[in-house]
Amino acid sequence: MVLVFVETENCKVRKAALEAVYYGYLTAQKLGTSCQALLLGNAEDATALGLYGATLVHQSDSISFNFFDNQVYSAAIAQAAKKLEASVVILSHSSNGKSLIGNIAYLLDSGSVSAAVDIPETDKGFSVRKGVYSSKALVNIEINTAIKLVSVLGNSLQISVVGSNAEVQPIALDVLQPGIKVLSVDKLQSNVTPLPEAERVVSGGRGLKGPENWGIVEELADVLHATTACSRPVSDADWRPHHEHVGQTGIAIRPNLYIAIGISGAIQHLAGVNNSKTIVVINKDPEAPFFKSANYGVVGDLFDVVPKLTAAIKNLNA
Repeated sequence: MVLVFVETENCKVRKAALEAVYYGYLTAQKLGTSCQALLLGNAEDATALGLYGATLVHQSDSISFNFFDNQVYSAAIAQAAKKLEASVVILSHSSNGKSLIGNIAYLLDSGSVSAAVDIPETDKGFSVRKGVYSSKALVNIEINTAIKLVSVLGNSLQISVVGSNAEVQPIALDVLQPGIKVLSVDKLQSNVTPLPEAERVVSGGRGLKGPENWGIVEELADVLHATTACSRPVSDADWRPHHEHVGQTGIAIRPNLYIAIGISGAIQHLAGVNNSKTIVVINKDPEAPFFKSANYGVVGDLFDVVPKLTAAIKNLNA
């Protein structure tokens, strides 16, 4: 059986978790087994996991899961995997997933691959593909342990509806008590899709000349229903918050559409965005390195080009 850990936020299943469930479903199809989900806490839309391939959702709603604690969550996931006799455990390659995978691998004595970008090959063993050297190359890693552990990189798959609503049933787990007491949590209040999950991203660089001009980036992002991002010099200058920084030292993303405005395209920035399916570059410098990696490029003054692009999209939407 393939077991998928489902991440939630504000009592709703995260988009990355739906991708993980669909990945688990495709993996289970190749192995000739079922895909089931593990939910720690509560989610209003838990039954919808069945639409993406989960035949059953196991839920533990202990108050210990109210806040994320690596030790508590990893122990619960490992315990559930053993209890349900899972042969493969799937996680999302999110900030929480990155934190969990090593600990779970230790508890299960399992081999693991993080940031997988394709369905495992199962014809001769069990091998998983991932990017290496800042995604400049791909490598297949074979897992030989009895239990395999894989985290799935966001936007690696185009998910599809393959089933119907799943049954949610309780699972009894010996839950650890959190070692840290959380007194309060301050979260960024936004309806925008987080960068690792975003399918469309509009990003700005130093070509915008200052934070006072960021409105043209936000307006374009708004009409495209996209998430905003920035280059490292922009976040270092405090024009934009650091959680919007994409690149080798920031967040690595792989949206369907990435629009780079006023960004030269240094190698460090490209390392975090070069897996985007379509890259559009807007820059007045025809020698900007980014044009070599772009699917589409516009050589022109961004203060002239971007408002016209935004207006054209508004007319198209209308």
